[in-house]
Amino acid sequence: MKFYLAPLEGITLYHMRNAYHHHFEPADKYFVPFVVPRPKKGFSNRERMDLLPEHNQGMMTVPQILTTNAEDFLRIEESLRQWGYEEINLNAGCPSGTVVSKGRGAGMLAHLRELDCFLQELFAHTKARISVKTRIGMESQEEFREILSVYNQYPLEELIIHPRVREQYYQGTPDWDCFAYAWENSKNPVIYNGDIFSRADYERLTTRFPRLEGVMLGRGLLQEPRLIEILKTGKTDRNRKWKDYHDEIIASYLAAGVESNHVLYKMKEIWFYLGVAFPEAEKEKKQIRKAQKLDDLQSVAAQIFALYAMK
Repeated sequence: MKFYLAPLEGITLYHMRNAYHHHFEPADKYFVPFVVPRPKKGFSNRERMDLLPEHNQGMMTVPQILTTNAEDFLRIEESLRQWGYEEINLNAGCPSGTVVSKGRGAGMLAHLRELDCFLQELFAHTKARISVKTRIGMESQEEFREILSVYNQYPLEELIIHPRVREQYYQGTPDWDCFAYAWENSKNPVIYNGDIFSRADYERLTTRFPRLEGVMLGRGLLQEPRLIEILKTGKTDRNRKWKDYHDEIIASYLAAGVESNHVLYKMKEIWFYLGVAFPEAEKEKKQIRKAQKLDDLQSVAAQIFALYAMK
């Protein structure tokens, strides 16, 4: 079984990815939050920093592109290949309203003829391996048969499926029956993504899909950085890695010249997820949410790790 880190915009940047890779069970692939091509412009500073090879050493890193323009995709692909990236992921799953309104992300699934033309142009010229991260439709899972028929025409590296429709965002439950159709009928390797938060979730998934090749973990891994180790071994013992992981993320942001107030905001975003691992620390987590200085957040975090991480 392969385990992948999902891309979460603004959160799974290289600061977090490196810290995770150094202190917890490594993922097989780390997907970079999406790059949006800009006509006649290169990468933004944030994108460039996130993609520089020196910020992704020792990891299988996969950039993700968000666009409906094959020419733009191929232009960005060329730049990425010069940095050594051989696999690139197409985002056909983001449910954000601002993304979908432009026909991007999950919005591509509403226009299958255009999606087909996009992929045809892409595969006529690409020199990279192309994977796709997709949802199963815009409004109904009934859309997925036709969507899969489009994907089946092309030699994808992998088809990563989040079995929700766009209208669900992250609500409700993933549609495993729809995923089963993909698992049985896809001509490309299929990876599962969606709501794996525990070993029990994973065992239910692998019981139903025993030959599944891989799982992409997003919110579950942010909430519980030990999750891959737990899924592999069943171990749930706490350890001292939490504080080192947390401190390395902060140190990485500061070393990159990010102002402490912005780092404070970024760490509060991370604690939105990480706090789930410490249900007994409600008082301390409230202090983190109210913290006005990075030092205050770091001090409270150290208390949480000292009090609860070894229990």
